[in-house]
Amino acid sequence: MSDIGNRIIESLEEALADARGEPTGLRHHVVMVPEAVDVRAIRSRLGMSQSQFARTFGFRLGTLQNWERGHRRPEGAARVLLTVIERRPEAVLEALRA
Repeated sequence: MSDIGNRIIESLEEALADARGEPTGLRHHVVMVPEAVDVRAIRSRLGMSQSQFARTFGFRLGTLQNWERGHRRPEGAARVLLTVIERRPEAVLEALRA
């Protein structure tokens, strides 16, 4: 078998061992996305109006208003983005600059 074939088999065996909970030396990264995000508090801390916040970060104004009123909750990628905005707004702003 070729060298690449052997490396693929070794990698698959290592992945299976890891899935079984056996020690493999693989690094694991735990990502914590909060269940709830206080959108109003994030926006207020940044000193932005609802319109400014929505426009700046690409949210629909109606969606933002529904989150703040408690009619809906941010889900999935929106919750992740809001978490990053809360912790590192400058990084998001830098990434979004044209």
